Amino acid sequence: MNITVLLAALLAAFAAGGVAFVSIYPFLSGERKAVKRQAAFASGPAKRTSDKQADAAARRKQIVESLKEIETRNARKRATLDQMLTQAGLDWPLTRFLVIAASAGILLGGIVYFLDGNPYVALAAILVGGAGLPLWLLKFLAKRRLKKFTNLFPEAIDIIVRGVKAGLPLGDCLRVIATETAEPVRSEFRQIVEMQAMGLSVGEAVDRLVGRVPISETSFFSIVISIQQKSGGSLSEALANLSTVLRERKKMEGKIKALSSEARASAMIIGALPFVVGGLVYLTSPKYIELLWTTSTGQVVMGISAFWMAVGVFIMKKMVSFDF
Repeated sequence: MNITVLLAALLAAFAAGGVAFVSIYPFLSGERKAVKRQAAFASGPAKRTSDKQADAAARRKQIVESLKEIETRNARKRATLDQMLTQAGLDWPLTRFLVIAASAGILLGGIVYFLDGNPYVALAAILVGGAGLPLWLLKFLAKRRLKKFTNLFPEAIDIIVRGVKAGLPLGDCLRVIATETAEPVRSEFRQIVEMQAMGLSVGEAVDRLVGRVPISETSFFSIVISIQQKSGGSLSEALANLSTVLRERKKMEGKIKALSSEARASAMIIGALPFVVGGLVYLTSPKYIELLWTTSTGQVVMGISAFWMAVGVFIMKKMVSFDF
């Protein structure tokens, strides 16, 4: 009986020792640490991938917020007369423009009243000469200047790209553009440099450019500069991509104009046809067509015809005009 108890005790001791050995050996031999290192190494790439994805998502969120902020701030509003004078490149005070417009309206109204003697027609001439023609001329000058700026703007961006790649700071590149490029790019970038000298940041100075030159190209440029300042990244690569986009837009504009040239020619012919026919009829039978402006009925007919002619010209212009 004693031997049986002794054997049972020995077996129990061996079992307890085996359990203890199995439990303690991984800690004593370092096997547990190796298993932990393997698990950490295996989970490392997945963790790094998730961290990269989180960083990319945060970066995209920051860029989207920056774009929304810039688009809200740069939302196009109806330009005032001061802004239109600036866009046209005229260094005039507003009072000077108003005086010139009023003088033109009074002069045209006086000429029409002297020739026709009708006060209502003279009043219409005053409105056309004082408001219509000056505003049309101002918009024409502004559109011509903006078109010239658009053609020269990709070259200015290329100067920045080459300068940044060569190691020049962005401010020096802007100063090169402000002194070496042609007008109107030179004067606009000179204002950016002067604003920086007064203490504004590059992003704020470029943001002012969008107000003076309200085109898509300057908005893109402002967005790139703002995002680069907030999020970092390669400025030369971003601006090089922007320059490529602007040049492709220019090529697409040329293709669209070429494809729509037939419609433009047709619109010009249709718009000029009534005037050409009226002139030829006046040369061949002046007494026949003079009834249109010598009688009240003819004047009413001419007024109605001029109105519908203007509507037709406006519709045709919208049909052959495209936004880029």
